[in-house]
Amino acid sequence: MAGPSDPQGRRPASPALFPELELGVPESSAPAREPRALGEWVAHIRDQEMPALGVTIELIHSVTDDEKSTTGRLAQAILQDVAMTARVLKLANSPLYNPARQPVSTISRAIVVLGFNAVAEIAVAIRVIDALLAGGMRDRLLNEMARGFHSAVQARSLAVMRRDPRSEEVFIAALLSRVGEMAFWCFGGKAAQRLDGAMAAGGQTPEEAQLKVLGFRLRQLSQSLAKEWKLGPLLQSVLEGKSRIGATEQAILYGERLAAEAEGGWDSPATRRLIGELATFVATTPEAMREELAANSAEAKRIAAYFGAAEAGRQIPQASPEGIPLEEEEAEDPAQSLLEPDPQLQLKILREISGRIAARAGLNEILQLVLEGIYRGVGFDRVLFALLSQNRLQLIGKVALGKGAEGLKQRFIFSLDTTPGDMLNEFFRSPRPLRFAPGNNPPGMKLDRLQLVTNTTVACVAPIVVQGRAIGLFYADRLNPASAIDDEAFEAMQLFVQQVSLAVAAVASKRPGQ
Repeated sequence: MAGPSDPQGRRPASPALFPELELGVPESSAPAREPRALGEWVAHIRDQEMPALGVTIELIHSVTDDEKSTTGRLAQAILQDVAMTARVLKLANSPLYNPARQPVSTISRAIVVLGFNAVAEIAVAIRVIDALLAGGMRDRLLNEMARGFHSAVQARSLAVMRRDPRSEEVFIAALLSRVGEMAFWCFGGKAAQRLDGAMAAGGQTPEEAQLKVLGFRLRQLSQSLAKEWKLGPLLQSVLEGKSRIGATEQAILYGERLAAEAEGGWDSPATRRLIGELATFVATTPEAMREELAANSAEAKRIAAYFGAAEAGRQIPQASPEGIPLEEEEAEDPAQSLLEPDPQLQLKILREISGRIAARAGLNEILQLVLEGIYRGVGFDRVLFALLSQNRLQLIGKVALGKGAEGLKQRFIFSLDTTPGDMLNEFFRSPRPLRFAPGNNPPGMKLDRLQLVTNTTVACVAPIVVQGRAIGLFYADRLNPASAIDDEAFEAMQLFVQQVSLAVAAVASKRPGQ
């Protein structure tokens, strides 16, 4: 219940799913003491260098660990981050994850094609890679990242060839198997410089240099971080280095070995011997195995680019550089391109919605597709779905997408009464699509309450009407006052909202007594 200081009846905002997106630039502070023991390094990376990552991973796990979690909740989590949405969709359409080449235009569809857990794991991996691309010992970091992507694609391929049902889990486990190495070269500071010098001097193995400079192996740091962030039992099992392992873990170890050996040349004696060993592992010929591995090396470069690590992908050694064309990552910023109106995407999502309504899909699934269509297809900064309470005296925000959408949803609660002129009261007295802009608002309507909550002057609303009665609305806005909502965008938004009304009507028609 809102107190006197909150006349709008608003609720306090809850943290966004990806809170690191809201973080400002931290103030400079005195340099802290350099970590020494393994435990200190884990705490340093967790608390000082990557605290938001831990929160994000924990929140994603809260979605996957909750047996009641729906596809829509995971989709909403990913859609809050436009760049992540772009990367997940690229992966969902890649030959690696989608060999049948079924077109995937929405996050909801990606979850269906790839699987709930696979998409959640990809989201975690994208977050980790993003956090590690900050800098540090750049050459060492990119080398570790390149090896991770290469080993991940190769390990997954081996698992698929063995018909291992955990092939998607194998990919993520192999990709993050060197998370400690990557984190150290990114955030190791002077200790990383000392280790770099020791390794460059030669005369000792990398592990020996690590023990001498740090007192522990970086593999141990990977193991500790994997436990700290709960990066999956398969990854933790591989990093523990048990003497007895299954074929699934063996595929990951083989992927790591191949990625390392290939850096010395695909035609080196060591690589050739390993290819023969892999052929035996998956019961094929060395010739067929080499052809598969060559294609995988090219695919690994593409996958690295899809994760936003194209620079690392260029360091993956190619088995057949002249025979397999490689595509470079687009120069455009996916976070910018995704928010532009996309008529083709609108059409794809509308077709998908029609198909799901015909298949009698649940309302939550239809709602999620409509939100995604308005947000990504029409190109709004924020989109919100709100319902009237049973007594029709309150309008309550239920789901939102876009920057700061979670906070908007929490604030979006309005009491309705007979006060004349208030936009929301008038809207539900006479439900119809409305558009607002500075100097171009519906005559005779006061927008004070709405704009106090949304903090923008460029917006539109459309009612959800069932059997001639409004039961709620969709709200969409643009945060830049100069970004007008043109007729095309306004009409497209209404078309998507109509799909919800159709879906609700279809459900209502099945229950004539309710």
